[in-house]
Amino acid sequence: MHPWIADRTTTFDASGIRKVFDLAAKLKDPINLSIGQPDFDVPESIQDAAIDAIRSGKNAYSPTQGIAPLRESLMQSINARYPSQDRDVFISSGTSGGLMLAMMSMVNPGDEVIYLDPYFVMYPALLKMSGGVAVPVDSYPDFELDPDKIAAAVTPRTKMILLNSPANPTGVTASREQLEAVAQLAASKNIALVSDEIYSRFYYDKSFVSPAEFNPDTIVIDGFSKSHAMTGWRVGYVHGPPEIIATMLKIQQYSFVCAPQPFQWGAVQAMQVDLQDQIEAYRRKRDLICDGLADRFEFTRPGGAFYLFPKAPGDAGGEAFVRTAIDRGLLIIPGNIFSDRDTHFRISFAASDETIRKGVALLNELAG
Repeated sequence: MHPWIADRTTTFDASGIRKVFDLAAKLKDPINLSIGQPDFDVPESIQDAAIDAIRSGKNAYSPTQGIAPLRESLMQSINARYPSQDRDVFISSGTSGGLMLAMMSMVNPGDEVIYLDPYFVMYPALLKMSGGVAVPVDSYPDFELDPDKIAAAVTPRTKMILLNSPANPTGVTASREQLEAVAQLAASKNIALVSDEIYSRFYYDKSFVSPAEFNPDTIVIDGFSKSHAMTGWRVGYVHGPPEIIATMLKIQQYSFVCAPQPFQWGAVQAMQVDLQDQIEAYRRKRDLICDGLADRFEFTRPGGAFYLFPKAPGDAGGEAFVRTAIDRGLLIIPGNIFSDRDTHFRISFAASDETIRKGVALLNELAG
């Protein structure tokens, strides 16, 4: 290793998802069910708002906390949802930026952070950067949030519980009762509760529930990337107790500085866009892929997001099955990127119906 490289960088690898993306760039016309981003473009009214901002000279730094119209619009929505809570909000450089700021603001070296396995790939890496200790709680085979398992993982060193519902990579949504139990556990133990809600608008069978409804100290991280197809625009937001938000802002000031200003103006318009047609389309895509694979694959039917996390057929494991699929031109993600186990693989159904049908046909062929 080069002598200039910091030791902390050796504690985690580059994202395995990026390696699959690199493969995708080399394959000619692959069946791509790997990418975790919407397959529709940014709605035109949002594009127009960002272009207008650029052309009217709104290209400088914004305030670190974000432009006032976006924060005011968000606060109006937050206060309507949590009317009796004292919450503040700021605009982060994507939800990934919000997650990093949360870790840097609250996790000391040696502090333990609980989250479910399977997990979003960034969680363990961000924890290692901040010196925290990951405590993954096994949620196989159904990927449900089990409050008893969370409670059993709590120790005197537990600093944070990190929730993600709907979840990446499983698409599983926690129930109201499960979220309330974990929220009350965190409150009773004085443990920070962080809720990653980037897929909050992708709910297919029930209404979205946040643990912040049951614990007013919950730190909520959300954004526009997935819901409005703005993944490259890097506009997220975080709301929670004012003292925590102020600390996160202090770190943002010396790191990300601010989210891109023109795209914040786009996000102001995004607050007015009706996404019902897109959500209905994803519900139909969810049904298309689940119905197509139900006879040959084991999986928990996702209630949200746009992912399916099936068990790989046979005994070779998830990574070996994914290699075989990629050799046949089908791009999917091995489950061991998101988990301590190598038994499953992730499909993104944020794709055209034609691509989904082709993928289903090839997966069923590979399953024998």
